[in-house]
Amino acid sequence: MASRPIVPPQPRGEAVVGGGKQQKKNDAAEARNRRALGDIGNQVTIRGIEGKPNRPITRSFCAQLLANAQAAAAAENNKKQFCVNVDGAPLLLDGVAAGKRAVAPKPQKKAAVKPKPGEAVVISPDTEDDGAKAKQENPINKKKDGEEMLRKKAHAFTSVLTARSKASCGLTDKPKEQIVDIDAADACNDLAAVEYVEDIYKFYKLVENESRPYDYIDSQPDINESMRGILVDWLIDVHRKFELSLETLYLTVNIIDRFLAIKTVPRRELQLVGISAMLMASKYEEIWPPQVNDFVHLSDRAYTNEQILVMEKIILGKLEWTLTVPTPYVFLVRFIKASIPDQELENLVYFLGELGMMHYATIMYCPSMIAASAVYAARCTLKKIPAWNATLKLHTGFSEPQLMDCAKLLASLHSMAARSKLQAVFRKYSKSERGAVALLSPAKALLSGGVCASKA
Repeated sequence: MASRPIVPPQPRGEAVVGGGKQQKKNDAAEARNRRALGDIGNQVTIRGIEGKPNRPITRSFCAQLLANAQAAAAAENNKKQFCVNVDGAPLLLDGVAAGKRAVAPKPQKKAAVKPKPGEAVVISPDTEDDGAKAKQENPINKKKDGEEMLRKKAHAFTSVLTARSKASCGLTDKPKEQIVDIDAADACNDLAAVEYVEDIYKFYKLVENESRPYDYIDSQPDINESMRGILVDWLIDVHRKFELSLETLYLTVNIIDRFLAIKTVPRRELQLVGISAMLMASKYEEIWPPQVNDFVHLSDRAYTNEQILVMEKIILGKLEWTLTVPTPYVFLVRFIKASIPDQELENLVYFLGELGMMHYATIMYCPSMIAASAVYAARCTLKKIPAWNATLKLHTGFSEPQLMDCAKLLASLHSMAARSKLQAVFRKYSKSERGAVALLSPAKALLSGGVCASKA
């Protein structure tokens, strides 16, 4: 029986490779120099588990790999590795970077996000419950809630006591006066210009001082206040004979005062200035203005046609052709409407307005104040209650104390009208067609220096 050659037993898990020990050493060195593919993005390299690529895996080798992995894990003290993704950003394994200890995550507070303007904030029931629990558990919040409740109770008690004190002393709050819409009746009237009337009168109030004459009588060597009054009194009679509008009369006096404020006029030409001023105002306001010959005839041929036309050119040149100005009449129309008048009140307001226009003493007041004072003095004369209300204050822009000085002046002129030498205005408003308002007794409260009754 032939004997077999005895081959020394090889360790399990190792391949039989011929060529001697030198060959084995070379193979082992070559295996150590080999690197795993590092350019694959989804490959995770774990130290201590890398084996020889060409070595067959046996059971003992698997056991050895498992033991090596457990030893590596214990040695690294729960350290974990990371790999690099395709884009080069580090990928974390289990949320911890390689080479750092795993630390238990700390509970993080939810960041409060402020809502953007106009964005609705939706609060979930869980959030409400959490907030309520946090408030209940926080003793500071409990203390604040308690203080807030005490403050509310104290405020309520104070309000009750204040109200009872006012009621016992008769100091209860009075209801605010209602402001009447004076343009409601003209909403369908296109000529009333309801949409623009407030803006128009705001503009008049702004520019009224630009066209307002200043105190000029001392700069006129040949003219005094009495001469001016006689001229205006005569022009009122001329205005009535021609049956011109009130706008023409007020504009005529405005043109005269503005011209006399900037030009020295001799006494013999004062009437010529008045005639030319009324001619200009008639052309501006009237549909059918009087002719130049009509004024020549009314002046008893004291001036010729050429003189009147030359003076007209001089006045227009000095005034720079500015004829669109807010006169007292412009404000009288609006303020009378705000007074919700009857016919008697309206006639009395116009009477006081023309009295003021005829006398030089009113030149110190602006047109809107003269108009508002005429309304106030007329209401005091007729004993209207209240003499001044919120509607009038809104549309005139003046309070009752502001009007007192001018209103007292108009009342004094009214008291002297019957005995004055200037009778044109008194005769005009003593007729029944104008309610004979000139014959009424003036406001005694204003004459005595007091204040008109404000309530019954």
